[in-house]
Amino acid sequence: MKDTRLVEMRVFRAVAEAGGFTAAARTLGVSQSFVSQTVSDLERRLGVALLHRSTRAHRLTPEGENYLAAARRLLDAIDVAEGELRPDEPAGVLRVTAPRAFGADQVVPRMPEFLSRHPRVSLRLSLSDQMASLLEDGFDVAIRMGRLQDPSLASRPLARLQRIVVAAPAYIERHGTPATPQDLARHEGLLWEPPMEHLNRWPFVSDGHAQEVTVRGRLHSSDGSALFQWCLAGAGVMRLAEHLALPAIRRGALVPLLQAHQAHDDLAIHAVFLPARQRVPRVRAFVDFLAEAFRDPPWAR
Repeated sequence: MKDTRLVEMRVFRAVAEAGGFTAAARTLGVSQSFVSQTVSDLERRLGVALLHRSTRAHRLTPEGENYLAAARRLLDAIDVAEGELRPDEPAGVLRVTAPRAFGADQVVPRMPEFLSRHPRVSLRLSLSDQMASLLEDGFDVAIRMGRLQDPSLASRPLARLQRIVVAAPAYIERHGTPATPQDLARHEGLLWEPPMEHLNRWPFVSDGHAQEVTVRGRLHSSDGSALFQWCLAGAGVMRLAEHLALPAIRRGALVPLLQAHQAHDDLAIHAVFLPARQRVPRVRAFVDFLAEAFRDPPWAR
């Protein structure tokens, strides 16, 4: 008797992660009818409904959530086992999450080169400023900026992270240039929404002493790209990551502020992954590729 359980797991995971039968079929390179029939057979064998079906979307039932987590653990273990036997052959689907602005600016342009080096790898890239769970959300690698919060995860530093206080020339023309960090109380800050609101406390150095200023303003967003666009448009002052700040300063779109009070960020941009996943060839190849790309950060040249 043929055992189809691994096939069923892979098909079901594809449906859950792609959001539907058609998208899963496209990802797997099979017909939509095969995907639909496989999931139906799986539900019939288990005796439970794994999906709530509608004309617009498919949503996991509680049983489906539990089965998906178990399927991911098993399929990941198989990938790890095979990766140890074939250490030089990256293959399969690589799932990556990255912050929206850094991902769009620095990761997206480099992915065609990565895929050309590894033709058996396919990539799923999610850009979001929300903190994703690698285990629960099924990501292989997360690119994270700043201080790492989960010591159970493995990580590799990619580049240092420095933020610079900037504003557009049009904003400075209307509101003037702050001379001290305390002057920011009279300026419009561009602010992060939770869970990133800690970035609204800006560190400075004055007379050799560290200080922190909580910036106020009327424009808030959980999307770093939105804050950057508002800054370019002259809507306020922002403490901006240098991968965006330095090129904008060089072309005259932004002006650095309070440089005499600039605090050094003892932080880094990291690739983060589950410890067991670093032995999977496609994960190792991707992290190595990023480390090579950012060893000499292009925005600092």
